[in-house]
Amino acid sequence: MPAVMSVNGSSSGGPGDIPAKLTAQVLVCSIIAAFGGLMFGYDIGISGGVTSMDEFLEEFFPHVYVKKHHAKEDNYCKFDDQYLQLFTSSLYLAAVVCSLFASKCCKRYGRKLTIQLASLFFLGGVILTACAVNLAMLIFGRLFLGAGVGFGNQAVPLFISEIAPARYRGGLNVCFQLLVTVGILCASIVNYFTATHPHGWRISLGGAAIPALFLAIGSLLIVETPTSLIERGNPQQGLETLQKIRGVQDVQKEYDEIVNATEIAKQIKHPFKNLMKRSSRPQLVVSMVLQLFQQFTGINVIMFYAPVLFQTMGFGSDASLLSAVTTGCVNVLATLVAVFGVDKFGRRFLLIEASIQMLIAQSITGGILAAFLKSTNVLPKKYSYLVLFLICFFVSGFAWSWGPLGWLIPSEIFPLETRTAGFFCAVSMNMIFTFIVAQAFLTTLCHMRAGIFFFFCGWIVIMGIFAYSFLPETKGVSIDEMNDKLAVNTQKNTTKESLQCCRRSLPLPLPLSKASIDVQSTADPSLSTGDPPYH
Repeated sequence: MPAVMSVNGSSSGGPGDIPAKLTAQVLVCSIIAAFGGLMFGYDIGISGGVTSMDEFLEEFFPHVYVKKHHAKEDNYCKFDDQYLQLFTSSLYLAAVVCSLFASKCCKRYGRKLTIQLASLFFLGGVILTACAVNLAMLIFGRLFLGAGVGFGNQAVPLFISEIAPARYRGGLNVCFQLLVTVGILCASIVNYFTATHPHGWRISLGGAAIPALFLAIGSLLIVETPTSLIERGNPQQGLETLQKIRGVQDVQKEYDEIVNATEIAKQIKHPFKNLMKRSSRPQLVVSMVLQLFQQFTGINVIMFYAPVLFQTMGFGSDASLLSAVTTGCVNVLATLVAVFGVDKFGRRFLLIEASIQMLIAQSITGGILAAFLKSTNVLPKKYSYLVLFLICFFVSGFAWSWGPLGWLIPSEIFPLETRTAGFFCAVSMNMIFTFIVAQAFLTTLCHMRAGIFFFFCGWIVIMGIFAYSFLPETKGVSIDEMNDKLAVNTQKNTTKESLQCCRRSLPLPLPLSKASIDVQSTADPSLSTGDPPYH
């Protein structure tokens, strides 16, 4: 049994040292809840494999099937079809809408019930898509899956952040992203073995029922978070649950902090309106910008359409699916780096390092495809394997940085009074841009060709600069301290920019020195204090 250790902060975010054990209860609840990530990941991985299967295309997209096998069809345009892209992207459109209802459900009925609803929506979507007999039924099933993703992605990261001791919050929360990558890998393996089966696409889509069932059953065993219980008027049950998950009886300090946070939260009648206040802007901007950047790394292009992309580069059908399995394995292994390293190396370091790594991979990949993959030829084998290596290099960088931290940081920086509303904004931003990327990629690939990789390179440069210049480190910092740190960091950057703008607007050839201030002070007494004349 681990010894009692001093943990800086709590799920509610109070300062000071709070005694807590990393208990088996917390570990089991975190792993069960993280199966929401497995559901999400399986769906990401299954889409690209299914849309490359001939039987699936013949059934629902016969014109794409004809284009795919046409000898002179453009390499970059053979899968360009709006309805085929809608099959993938419709899920994320539903997730945007449902995450709003999920945020309300989290606040009013708790994190546990919201997770249970996510599994039920997902099961309904699995039944509809696996049994689909027409395109309408297929898309309708995807909308149900989207509801499951919206509810799950809203509740699971919040749940884990609130039950985990602050010292281990990063590693436990990254379990969500780890199981996303495991889900992608499982989907790639299932696609590989079902590709030649007459009803392989039904088996692949139906396989999503396994993680959904596990989450549905497991969610009956997990505890509700103490924060949610106290917030909904059950203080005694919240205290008992807190003692249970912390493994110690002396939890009064953390309990008092949660109660204090809930009292403050109750005074906020309109949390979404409160998010627009100046004090809430740093958290809101950081959480939404991280989600935007996460999607514009180009990762979902790789994960959604990996088999399609590899077929475009000249891999055979089986070889392209096997290549997707390879990238899936790299994804899982690299995410383990984040699980064990995020609370050691820090969030900011991983984001900056990965930006450099992903930029190198994307730029070289784009250069190779621009030089050697034309409209109708096949990419030479040696370059195909080099591109596969570069994609794995890219995926590994994403998997230990922008992938897990894009979910972790927004889940830990909001105070209780705006936590569900703020995290809704983050989830919605993620789903909106996932929808845009999924819906537009195959068409964009057709028009931009290899230039699509340089498009994502530009975004990677921007996000690296953002992480370096504006993002404070949140490792081991309690939520209250993070609010202050974000506000100070934003104010410091704003003040710096304002001073630079004012300096540029001065009619003097040089910045004002102390001597010049002293001279002017005779005309302007306010300058005699030695304070700069511009702010």
